Amino acid sequence: MASISFPEHPSGGMSSSHHEDSYYSPAYDTSASFQMNPLSSHPPRTPKTSIISNSSTSYQAPSSTGREEKSEQHIDVDEDDFDEEEERIKLAEKRVMKEDIWREMFLTSNGRDKAFKLIQYSIRVYLLFHASVAGSRVLRAPRGLQWNLNLVKRLSSTASGLSFTRLATPKMLLLFNWLQPLTVIRAQQSVPFSAESSATKSSKPTSFLHTALHAPPPVLLEFMNAVADDVATLARLGFIGKRLGDSAGKFSDWCWFISTLVGLVENGVERQMITSLQAEVEGRMYNESMANGASAKSKPKVSKFDEKELSRLQRQDYWLQVTRAKLAMDLIFVSYEVFNLKRGAATIQAVTGLCSAILSSAKLYDKHKNSLVKALISSSS
Repeated sequence: MASISFPEHPSGGMSSSHHEDSYYSPAYDTSASFQMNPLSSHPPRTPKTSIISNSSTSYQAPSSTGREEKSEQHIDVDEDDFDEEEERIKLAEKRVMKEDIWREMFLTSNGRDKAFKLIQYSIRVYLLFHASVAGSRVLRAPRGLQWNLNLVKRLSSTASGLSFTRLATPKMLLLFNWLQPLTVIRAQQSVPFSAESSATKSSKPTSFLHTALHAPPPVLLEFMNAVADDVATLARLGFIGKRLGDSAGKFSDWCWFISTLVGLVENGVERQMITSLQAEVEGRMYNESMANGASAKSKPKVSKFDEKELSRLQRQDYWLQVTRAKLAMDLIFVSYEVFNLKRGAATIQAVTGLCSAILSSAKLYDKHKNSLVKALISSSS
C-alpha cells in the first residue's frame, strides 16, 4: 500500500530533525507517492503555530530557517533579560564597599563574637609560636629579651580578657537564642499530625513535650544547646551556682558535638545532590554543544543559561566545602572538651579555633555582602 506523507507528521522510527530536513528541502521530493498543492482550497493540516505565524491568507509551508529565526528571537529576549540582570548584579557588587560589609557584620552580636574569636585565637597561635622559638638566639639577646617578655605578658593578659569577654559579653547578647528553635517547635505544634486529627478537630491540644520529641533532630539539638549555653553563661556571671553551670556546660558541649556530627552528615548529603546536579548540567551542556556544533549562533545562547546554573551550583558546592571544613574544625575542638583530652590540647584547640573563626567569618562576610547587593538591586529597580 502506498504511503502518504503529510507535513510535520513524521512516521515512527526516524528522528524529527531528519524528517524536517527531508521535507523542507527545496528540491522536489520524488520519494513521496502523493503530494498536495499548498495553494489549494484544502491545504494540508499543520500545527497552529505555523498558521498563526503566517500573516498572509494563502498557505505557505513553514521553513526550517523561519523556525530557527523564531526560536533565536525568543532566546534573544531571554538573553537580554539575563544580561541586564547580570549587569545589575555586577554594578551592585561594585557599589558595595568592604567597609560597609564589615560595618553590617559588627552591628550584629554574631559578627562581634566572630571578631573577638579571631583576635583571641590569633593571639593564642602567636603565643604558641613564640613559645616554640623562645630558645632562639634572637629572643635570648639582652636588648630584645625584656621587650619580648613584656609583649608575651601583655598578649597573655589580652587573650585571657578576650576569653572572658567572649564568654560574658557576647553570650549575654546571645541570651534567649533558644527562642528561634522554640518558634519552629511551636509552629509544628499547631500543625495536625494526621488527616484524622484535622478532621475531628479535637479540642485537646498536643503537648509541648510530644511536639518537641517529634521535632527534627537539628532543631531539637539547637534548642537544648541554646538553653544549656544560657545556663552555663549565667553561672559564669554568678547568677547560678557553679555546679549547675558546669553540668550545663558539659551538656552544651555534648549537644554541640552531636549537632556537629549531624551537620557533617547533612553537608555530605547536600554535596551529593549538588554534585549530581552539576553532572546533569554538564552533560546537558555537552549534548547541546554536540547538537548545535554546526550552528555557531545558537550554541552560546542556549548554553548561557546552563553556564549560569553551573556557576551557581559550583558556588554552592564551594560554600558547602567551607562549611564542611568549619564543622570538622569544630568537631576536633569540641572533642577535646567532651572527652577531656589533655595531650596537645592547647595547640590543637588554638589552631582549630582560629581556622573555625576564619571560615565562619568568611561565611558571615559573604552573607552580609549578598544582603547588601540584594538591597541595592531592589532599591534601584
